[in-house]
Amino acid sequence: MANDIAHYFASEPEHDAAVSGIRSHIQRFWEPRMRAALIAHCRDTSGSGLHELAREAVMQLANKQ
Repeated sequence: MANDIAHYFASEPEHDAAVSGIRSHIQRFWEPRMRAALIAHCRDTSGSGLHELAREAVMQLANKQ
């Protein structure tokens, strides 16, 4: 799902706006356990399998915790 969101925001011309949009979507619409699992995956595997924009957004979420 995170990759689908990243693909949507990839058309955003401003990199920071794309990352912010992904981060905001995950914060607002994902259930806390889903966010925690995604953050854990990103920490444990350096975001293996995640679109680069999604990985950056998730790492920003992780740094806020």
